[in-house]
Amino acid sequence: MFFRTKDLQYNARPERPDPIFAKQLQEVLGGQWGEISVMMSYLFQGWNCRGPAKYRDMILDIGTEEMAHVEMLATMIARLLETSPVEVQEEAAQSSSVVGSVLGGGDTQEAILAGMNPQHVIVTGGGAAPTDSQGYPWNSRYTIASGNLLADFRYNVTAESQGRLQVCRLYQMTDDPGVRDMLSFLIARDTMHQNQWLAAIEELEKDGLEETPVPSNFPQEREFSQVAYKYMNFSEGTESEQGRWASGPSVDGKGEFEYVADPRPLGERVEELAQVDPRLYGTPKRPMPPESS
Repeated sequence: MFFRTKDLQYNARPERPDPIFAKQLQEVLGGQWGEISVMMSYLFQGWNCRGPAKYRDMILDIGTEEMAHVEMLATMIARLLETSPVEVQEEAAQSSSVVGSVLGGGDTQEAILAGMNPQHVIVTGGGAAPTDSQGYPWNSRYTIASGNLLADFRYNVTAESQGRLQVCRLYQMTDDPGVRDMLSFLIARDTMHQNQWLAAIEELEKDGLEETPVPSNFPQEREFSQVAYKYMNFSEGTESEQGRWASGPSVDGKGEFEYVADPRPLGERVEELAQVDPRLYGTPKRPMPPESS
């Protein structure tokens, strides 16, 4: 059960409108690595969690926080789109080095409008949308909730890393102190969340619930064990042989890494496939006989 308060988790007020940056900010709202994606992933991971209660509680804590981040970004985008006559758009464009380079120094109405997301005017009426910076709609396929906590937590580290990377890039693309203030908060929370998921991975392994390789309860004797710990060099050069992954004990402690400089095929040679059902109208293996009259 969720209750909303009127207080944002942190400030989301720009110093001035900037419809072009509003379009760019859409990426970390509705993009593949945006806040909607992590919000939905964490909530479904928590709702589906069958592990110890501490994991379910932790996952839903962070999932609920991500709702707050979605609201902050949506609020910021809406405020960046407030009162955007041509004069304000020109001021916003001239204040951004990124926009200036895109526009080639021009500040005409047409060029500025071209840098905006037209859906912010036509579809949302000056509000945020569940889309990325190119207008592509957020997709539930971005939601990751597999039921295996170690697999999910590793994905979560990746999601927080990609999200923090994109927010840091956006921070450099604006000089608006209000926008930077909010972004600095999100960057800091992503720092915590990366550390949080790494700590949760350690906890899972310490509790003996999961370990590498995932899933750890699949019997490894059913693997084709001859290749389980071989590093295969499938590119020109042998620089990869110098890595930790090429020799020595495996990370899971269950094998020994072996470097294979010139891997050879282990499968059968395929010369041709069998004929497909003729009702599928593929190209036959031989000329079709003439139809009888």
